[in-house]
Amino acid sequence: MRIGDLAARAGVSVRSVRYYEEQGLLSSVRSPSGQRHYTEEEVDRVGFIQRLYAAGLSSRTIAELLPCVDSPSLENSDAAMTRMREERDRLSTHIEDLIRTRDALDHLMSAAAEYRDHF
Repeated sequence: MRIGDLAARAGVSVRSVRYYEEQGLLSSVRSPSGQRHYTEEEVDRVGFIQRLYAAGLSSRTIAELLPCVDSPSLENSDAAMTRMREERDRLSTHIEDLIRTRDALDHLMSAAAEYRDHF
C-alpha cells in the first residue's frame, strides 16, 4: 500500500509516517518511481508506535525497544524491560517535580488570595 493509504488506515498523518521512517521506526520498499510501499503489517506497527508515543516515550527510546518486536529473544526482551523501567523511573521523577511545582503554585495562590482579601 502507498503512504497515504497507510496513514489513513493507521489514523495518522502522512507526515508522521515519513517521520517514523526517518527515525528508523518504520521501513518501506521503494517502487522504481521512488514511491514508498508498505505491507499490511505496517498498519499494526504504526499503531504500536503511536501507543509508545502516547506512553511518553521518545523516538530514540522506541527505536531501542523495537528489536524486541522485530527479533524476539530473551536478550532483547530483557533489554526492552530494562529500558522501559528506566523510562518509568524518569516519568515518575517528572511527576514528582510537577507535583512540587503545583504545590508551590497552590501556596502562591493562597498567599495572593489572602493579600487580596485585605482590600
